[in-house]
Amino acid sequence: MTQPINHALALDRSRDARARERFVSSLRGYVLNDLAGAMREDFDSGVAAHAENAADAGPMDGAGVHRAIRKRDIFKAYSSARCTAQQMVWDVVMDSVEQQRERLNAVGRELTDKASAGGTLELDPSLGIPRYVEAVDVHLMPGCYHRERGGEDLAAGAIYDQGLNVFAFGAMGKELNDIGWSMANFYKLRFDHRSPGRILDAGCTIGHNTLPWKQVFPDAEVHGIDVAAPCLRYAHARAEAMGVAAHFHQQSAEHIRFPDNSMDVVFSSMFLHELPKKAIRNYLAEAHRVLKPGGVLLNMELPPNDRMAAYDQFYLDWDSYYNNEPFYKDFRDQSPKQLTMEAGFSADAYFEGVMPRYTYTEEKDFIAMAQADAKFGEDTGRLSDIIFWYGFGSVKQG
Repeated sequence: MTQPINHALALDRSRDARARERFVSSLRGYVLNDLAGAMREDFDSGVAAHAENAADAGPMDGAGVHRAIRKRDIFKAYSSARCTAQQMVWDVVMDSVEQQRERLNAVGRELTDKASAGGTLELDPSLGIPRYVEAVDVHLMPGCYHRERGGEDLAAGAIYDQGLNVFAFGAMGKELNDIGWSMANFYKLRFDHRSPGRILDAGCTIGHNTLPWKQVFPDAEVHGIDVAAPCLRYAHARAEAMGVAAHFHQQSAEHIRFPDNSMDVVFSSMFLHELPKKAIRNYLAEAHRVLKPGGVLLNMELPPNDRMAAYDQFYLDWDSYYNNEPFYKDFRDQSPKQLTMEAGFSADAYFEGVMPRYTYTEEKDFIAMAQADAKFGEDTGRLSDIIFWYGFGSVKQG
């Protein structure tokens, strides 16, 4: 179910609008839990069992599972329902945002003019939007994240905030920020309660997972960068509304405009799989450049395919074929460790972890799993009622 959005940019929705949002959120929960479970049972009892009995059967990878299952009725039903539900996520929030756009923009201006929390916003109108952003409505979101509607507009950020609330069906924390809380606390545990001075969140969108770093490390200076101006306007206003000081900048993660050796942490969440291979490498090289010696790169991401069972490879890669995620599978087919090494990090400095959701878990259980060796299973990186986040990174030597 949806979570209440309590900050000043929350939409004033009618009872009918709230009911539609709850319906779509519940539908997504049904598709990603119940219908997905039925599809897995059908595969195990039908496709997999038949393959095991075939004389020429060899090991099946994720692509093989996809080829074998895509003609089955349950797969067609699942895929149709999931695509429809994804489109409905945006449909049920866009009307409310459009009807209240002028009010939202006015509230945003008031919040950012006061800037009582102490955050800042720096936009760059000359920054070109990369084609891999501009050409694709990622996640089927109309207009994607960068679409301007004129003036000091923040509608795209509002659509994303409200849409993610419906999309996540209550699985990403009360403020849709569990990833940020989980990764900040993973960092704190992994690096013996180190207190970073400057933290950078690359591809921050509206700052859901940026602000927890400031809340976990209140003395840190926290920055978020993104190419999408409407999302950054919303991120700044949202942070001020929540009383959290963070600094947002319109920058490309391929060309970070911070000095060499200036950051203690460079973080990203669900960002790399939105980039083509060249852009991933450019970002990681830039992260290495701006990190101080001893600084930490930490990326929360989808788990790599070579660490997952064949069916789970297929299940996660579904988005690459049907959800406007063209770079999703390409990223997951790569080695995260190799990517960090190509960026200049040492092989010995690489680390990874799989952990439960921090804001849903007893702290002792989170600590135990976050400090253990990474163990991958069907719920790693998979949005469902049970999620385990995957993070990987490295430490800059020197």
